[in-house]
Amino acid sequence: MYSSLGLKLTVAEVVREIMNFMRADSSRHYKITIGTDSELFKGNKADFVTAVVVHRVGNGGRYFWRRVSYDMLHTLRDRIIKEVLISLDVAKGVLLELKKFPLLKFDFEIHIDVGENGPTKVMIQEVVNMVRANNFEAKTKPESYAASNVADRHV
Repeated sequence: MYSSLGLKLTVAEVVREIMNFMRADSSRHYKITIGTDSELFKGNKADFVTAVVVHRVGNGGRYFWRRVSYDMLHTLRDRIIKEVLISLDVAKGVLLELKKFPLLKFDFEIHIDVGENGPTKVMIQEVVNMVRANNFEAKTKPESYAASNVADRHV
C-alpha cells in the first residue's frame, strides 16, 4: 500500500498510522472506509485501485491506496464483482491488524462504486448483499466516497 504522499507501507504500518491518527484526537468520531475503483484497458485488462480511508468526521482524514491489475475481465459486471471482492479482502486484512490494538470506537464501511444512475444500477442489490454477507456495512453512490472519489483519483 501507499500513503497519500506516495510512501510504500505494509498493511501493519497502515493500521499503525490509522491508530496514531485516531489517538491524536480520541474524543472525535471516526469512520474507516474501504473502496475499490477500476479502469478497463485494451485486451480486457483492468487496473484496480483500493483506498483505505480513516475519516475524522467533521475534521478531515487520511487515506492509503494500492493498485493491482487483472486480465480477462470481459464485462462491467465482472469488474464490479472483482472490485467488491478486492475491497472485502483488504477489509479483512485491515481488521485483522486492527484487532492487535486496543480499539478506539469507529464505524467500518465498504464503499461500492455503483449507483442508481448508470449501468451499474442493476447490480446494487447483488453487491450490497455480498458485502453484508461478510458482516460489513455497505455504502453505494453517492455515499461511497472511498471508491468513487479517493480510489478513483489513482485509477
